[in-house]
Amino acid sequence: MENNPTTGQCLCGAVKFRIAGEFESFFLCHCTRCRKDSGSAHSANLFSSTAKITWVLGEEQIKTFQLSGSRHVKSFCSQCGSALPVSQPEIGLLVVPAGALDSQFDMRPNAHICCSSRANWDNDLASIEKIEGLPG
Repeated sequence: MENNPTTGQCLCGAVKFRIAGEFESFFLCHCTRCRKDSGSAHSANLFSSTAKITWVLGEEQIKTFQLSGSRHVKSFCSQCGSALPVSQPEIGLLVVPAGALDSQFDMRPNAHICCSSRANWDNDLASIEKIEGLPG
């Protein structure tokens, strides 16, 4: 990825970033905190201990929330609310929401984690009807 950096942005385009380096892991987290953050069945985050992020546009638009008494951190665009990468150099970690990336990447998730917290409706989803666009 060094010669072809990974790029991404928020939904409204106010924040844009570039990442140089490799991701070591990709987890789908079902914990209650990540479900609340994402509003969905799980979060989908890429992790790296070596990659570096460069904020190309809108770094001043980023808000970061850390849940009191925990290591749970979320960064987001103050304009549109989109999830954004969280750089934690003090612990050597970059966490990147997979959905924030514009670049294609070949990495598949390593695992579903915190499955004991999984939502009761998040079972056998592969059997649900698949619709290419919006219903109706």
